[in-house]
Amino acid sequence: MEKQLHIGIVGYKFMGRAHSNAWLKAPLFFDVPAQPILKVACGRHEPALKEFAQKWGWQETETDWKKLISRPDVDIVDIALPQHLHYDIAIAGARAGKHIFCEKPLAMTSQQAEEMLRVCEENNVKHYLNHNYRRTPAISLAKQMIQEGRLGRIYHWRCAYQQDWIVDPAFPLTWQLRKETAQAGPHWDLNSHCVDLAHFLVGEIATVTTLTTNFISERPLAEEASTGNLQAQSKGHEKGEVTVEDAALMLVQFKNGAIGSFEATRFATGRKNKLSFEIYGSNGSLSFDLEKMNELQFFSLEDREQEQGFRTILATEPTHPYMKSWWPPGHIIGYEHAFVHAAIDFITAITEDKAIEPNFDDGLRIIKVLEAGLASAETKQQVSISQPELILS
Repeated sequence: MEKQLHIGIVGYKFMGRAHSNAWLKAPLFFDVPAQPILKVACGRHEPALKEFAQKWGWQETETDWKKLISRPDVDIVDIALPQHLHYDIAIAGARAGKHIFCEKPLAMTSQQAEEMLRVCEENNVKHYLNHNYRRTPAISLAKQMIQEGRLGRIYHWRCAYQQDWIVDPAFPLTWQLRKETAQAGPHWDLNSHCVDLAHFLVGEIATVTTLTTNFISERPLAEEASTGNLQAQSKGHEKGEVTVEDAALMLVQFKNGAIGSFEATRFATGRKNKLSFEIYGSNGSLSFDLEKMNELQFFSLEDREQEQGFRTILATEPTHPYMKSWWPPGHIIGYEHAFVHAAIDFITAITEDKAIEPNFDDGLRIIKVLEAGLASAETKQQVSISQPELILS
């Protein structure tokens, strides 16, 4: 009989849909070592939850995540929720022996992240943190090229994650704009992706210096049922305080001597979801833009001088990571496919009992950088990642 892995998902909005699609598509395109079974979906609002479950093929529904975790027929707990809800569910799931597939950022503090990692390790469960952009074929190719020495010694990292969905002052005060539910603004949410990619491609960060700012200090209160999406509705004229930053700029020095910059903002008018990075080394350079996610720009000093220049690599050939299971060369893939790649790798990690990255250890190291960034912005000093006494709680 084919091995099966039964999944219980907590959360059914944006990330719930993205994760459901990944579990469904994974065995359709890849040779999976175990069949993912969409067993039970969990959420607070039963009518919307049942509609979600019916549409995406979840066999059952549950409104209490503790009951989901206690079920013996659930092997994987998929946490597709905002970050302030990750800690309790991940801890309980790991103690119940469930493998944990968790959205980013990992937690609200490094203390939470440390405990989440410890409990998962003590209970010998697989833990995965869904920084899905690592599994974009072009970025996976960039990693291979760096490991092969094609860039030589890396000098510079430059990264920006730019969105514009809160430029309108009338946009309501959703959970992303409140410290108690988001911990910070784009520095926490968007920069978590950027720091993960920096760790993945360049190396560990040693020190940070950060500037944050607010452009709009108050917003209309949001309807509770609409706060999980970017088209949220305000519930009247009453306003509340924005308690996180609107934009952040961070300068870093890596342990290997490279230097880098990070920009995270939701006020980049006209930018919908632009994640871009540039890496400059002694032998060459790489450039990537998520809005052109199938392309990687590469410059090499090894080319003949008269032929040097940035060239575009279209990462759709079957020789590129993951691509042989999709379409013929030249047929591009999209945002949702990196989630499918994550699902495949997680299933493989469980069935073959091997580690997967990024995991909760990676998530902890990311949060330590983000916390150091907030401490730097508050103290207006450079902060070392190795100085926890300077990190804000």
